[in-house]
Amino acid sequence: MSKYTDYGTPAKVADKTITLEIDGTQITVPEGTSIMHAAMVGGVTVPKLCATDSLDPYGSCRLCLVEVEGRRGFPASCTTPVAEGIKVKTQTPKLAELRKGVMELYISDHPLDCLTCATNGDCELQDMAGAVGLREVRYGYDGENHLKSEKDTSNPYFQFDPSKCIVCSRCVRACEEVQGTFALTIQGRGFDSKVASGTENFLESECVSCGACVQACPTATLIEKSVIQHGVPEHSVTTTCAYCGVGCSFDAEMKGEQVVRMVPSKHGGANHGHSCVKGRFAWGYATHKDRITKPMIRKSIHDAWTEVSWDEAINYAASEIKRIQAKYGTESIGGITS
Repeated sequence: MSKYTDYGTPAKVADKTITLEIDGTQITVPEGTSIMHAAMVGGVTVPKLCATDSLDPYGSCRLCLVEVEGRRGFPASCTTPVAEGIKVKTQTPKLAELRKGVMELYISDHPLDCLTCATNGDCELQDMAGAVGLREVRYGYDGENHLKSEKDTSNPYFQFDPSKCIVCSRCVRACEEVQGTFALTIQGRGFDSKVASGTENFLESECVSCGACVQACPTATLIEKSVIQHGVPEHSVTTTCAYCGVGCSFDAEMKGEQVVRMVPSKHGGANHGHSCVKGRFAWGYATHKDRITKPMIRKSIHDAWTEVSWDEAINYAASEIKRIQAKYGTESIGGITS
């Protein structure tokens, strides 16, 4: 239920700008920008599954194909940079046919349990099936598939269900590019390709449970156990992690007053959409009965804590800082966060 626009590929910064035409609209973007990102800047959405703007373009899903006037074939818009004066079409009968065929192949090896799936209503695969107009799967389920693959529930915070994996590599890339742990890889080739942690399960692997892979996954393959238990959240509140002094921003995704999951805020100035295991998953303190929710002050360590208003607490702290500085000098005050 992300409230942020996903431009598909990271934004580029360049002194030179490029002007191109996408679906009849002139769009100007920095040099090096992908066609997909340029299209989103111009308000044109291109279907995608393996692309997201927190990761480098990969070009494996082949759903974001476009037509470029004067060029052969159907290039992937996520890996194709803009060029001066080119004319791009994102919707044509041929592109519609190709995208529908690609989606049919994905769905032919994917469980049809959307109504009981934990990400029902919050699934990119589901969204893209609707976007391309998929109405049937001609290939059936009689052949070999991965539908009976065993779930890995060893991690205390999230579940890995390989039967729903589309091998887009977003989790592998997030572990590499965002977290830098390199705990995941794609094992095997062709039909045998699968996400692997290098050990028997996630818990025994090098995984540090940062949640970057869960956040990147476009299906229910990697999903928080809290979402499985409580369902998809319906609204979010931006807050700050209460653990250390970094000040990571989070979107507390909720149902009513119940926190379902914590998602690192994409525009967080301190964390830029990433977090550690504590901020991402260990948020039980947020609703703990012993949590202090009102400011308290005391004038001496021998006094009891007294609940006060925020204005009173801030004014008291400010007056004490000024008093100490007046008595001992301006360099007598220091600050520490933890």
